[in-house]
Amino acid sequence: MALQRLTERVWYYPFEQERDRPNLGYIRGDKWSLAVDAGHSDAHVEDFYRALEQENLPLPALTVLTHWHWDHTCGLHRIKGLSIAGAATNRHLRDFRQRIAREGREAFLSIHESVRLEYAGGRAIRIQPADMEFEGSLLLDAGNCPVRLIRTEAPHTDDSTLVFVPGESVLFLGDAAGGVFPTWEKDGPLCEKLAETIQNAAPFICLEGHWTPASLEDTLEDLLQ
Repeated sequence: MALQRLTERVWYYPFEQERDRPNLGYIRGDKWSLAVDAGHSDAHVEDFYRALEQENLPLPALTVLTHWHWDHTCGLHRIKGLSIAGAATNRHLRDFRQRIAREGREAFLSIHESVRLEYAGGRAIRIQPADMEFEGSLLLDAGNCPVRLIRTEAPHTDDSTLVFVPGESVLFLGDAAGGVFPTWEKDGPLCEKLAETIQNAAPFICLEGHWTPASLEDTLEDLLQ
């Protein structure tokens, strides 16, 4: 699978439905580069890095987590550089690691068929929190490329972080706009709060974790319908 370019500074490695692999984002600054999400496993990260190398892009110095779910975080042990997440995301990851350590491999594999496909053949399961954490919002500068991390209320989880690249008008949503796993039901007031956050950012391109790039208008319509 090939890396897809969105703007001068932003790319993404496309999602895959069968193994529930989400889009992985890539933002290149003049000084260093940043990845959005750590993937479903070490194999997912390796495929992502291979695609970066094929485009002669440096590996990310920092990886941001959009939320704690396994398909976005279980490749964290394989990344290069450092990682950062909202404090709530790290709390969830610590709890999740303790749960799997207590209940065993089958508890992890029983989450969904996509997990069993990703971890077929006895692939090791490693769950870890990010190296750094933050509360609220955080502004980073990768070198003439500001990147804003925005903690937000959202219908999918209680730890959602959006990644906004204002100079490129690109917003990475992770799975924030989705419903609660596994029923996918959406809480109306939380959808409205997320919509307000997205509108305040006013991106030209929105990229959800398991979908193709969309306009601001289409993203809000899907969220609020």
